[in-house]
Amino acid sequence: MPSRTVTVGSAVGLHARPAALIAQAAGGFDEEVTLRLADAHPDDAVDAASSLMIMTLGAEKGTLVTVESDDPAAVDRVVGLIEQDLDA
Repeated sequence: MPSRTVTVGSAVGLHARPAALIAQAAGGFDEEVTLRLADAHPDDAVDAASSLMIMTLGAEKGTLVTVESDDPAAVDRVVGLIEQDLDA
């Protein structure tokens, strides 16, 4: 399964607005997209199409997050959002 690890760029971390934008993008793909803290067990991954689940990660600015999906385009899209400051 394709995966990439990225640094959270949003000043507020993966909280309300960034989480909602990421969830909206992830929900647009046919394949499931998951997120987890880079040092977490793969079983701790959450559904990236759920803003509430994203917020449960508690990922702050600078946190490393791993994005996984069977769809490489989905991984690229979500990684691109996570590394931006979406709350600017």
